[in-house]
Amino acid sequence: MTQAAHTRKPLSAIPHDRRSYTRARVTDVVRRYGRLGALLGVVLLAALLSPRASDGSMIFFQWGNLTDVLRQVSVIGVIAVGMTFVILTAGIDLSVGSIVALTGCVATLLLTQWQPDIGHAPHAFLAATVAVGVGMVVGAFNGWLVAGLRISPFIATLAAMIGFRGLAKWLTDNATIDVGFGTNAAATFARVVSNKSMVIGAFVLVALLFGALLRYTVFGRYVRAVGDNATAARYSGLPIRSVRCSVYVISGLLAGIGGLLYAAQTNQGDPNAAAGYELDVIAAVVLGGTALTGGRGSIAGTVIGTLIIGTLTNLLGLNNIDSNVQMMLKAAIIVGAVWVQRREAVA
Repeated sequence: MTQAAHTRKPLSAIPHDRRSYTRARVTDVVRRYGRLGALLGVVLLAALLSPRASDGSMIFFQWGNLTDVLRQVSVIGVIAVGMTFVILTAGIDLSVGSIVALTGCVATLLLTQWQPDIGHAPHAFLAATVAVGVGMVVGAFNGWLVAGLRISPFIATLAAMIGFRGLAKWLTDNATIDVGFGTNAAATFARVVSNKSMVIGAFVLVALLFGALLRYTVFGRYVRAVGDNATAARYSGLPIRSVRCSVYVISGLLAGIGGLLYAAQTNQGDPNAAAGYELDVIAAVVLGGTALTGGRGSIAGTVIGTLIIGTLTNLLGLNNIDSNVQMMLKAAIIVGAVWVQRREAVA
């Protein structure tokens, strides 16, 4: 028996302060690296359960499958970055799926029914810019409802979710708009924006830019302060209304970019598209460690949460798990993540 074993003390003999310190250290490590550990655990699970190709290799780890996972999660990831800002202020945006459908329809309408004599590339660029602008405008509308009229974020964005979806159906006469193939502006848009490198690059760029905005700017500190303690922030003279309105503008902007990516990948503008995306987006943000009560979270965590959702979805798809079961599993994951957050808060 080693000397260390002789000198080991029972738990009851360890001073209370030391046990508290050890518990605090463990909690800190879990908070810092728990999400990354969860992602590695899901990847390990994918390695164990991945189907095999004809040559015996694991399909999950094939380069084409891995890049497909990144492309598929990029739309959710871009929108989740915006949702992170909203949730950090203790808000919620249930309208992101409808904004994706609306901006996708606006872009495809402008691409297929507006024919300016300015060349294909400028035409595609203008259509995309207008569509993203529409996303910002409807995001500002959400911000006005929440910060201006002081309507509960849940109720305001629930109503917006219904209204924006209705607007998309009205604009398209409830029809799907095919972008088509060829050499016109619509085809140019779909070919360029749906490129795998473009989609993944957009997610990376958005995460870096808005991660820096949240971490290194005064506005980012205001966002956390408003979500952490709105009363203290008000007494400190922070512009609470403008901060709350701004985060919904950011959410609308990034949902608009998500709408462009979605429309290009599906090669159409669909007023019924992206239904239920808000569930995936909120799940990604919560899994990334952003507290639904506001004030605590990060863009890096949201990226990890997005990758967890994407990896799980891919794993379930490779094993032919029913899509309804996938939805139930995601709901369970959200509940589990919130429960873990409450445990961490108590600790």
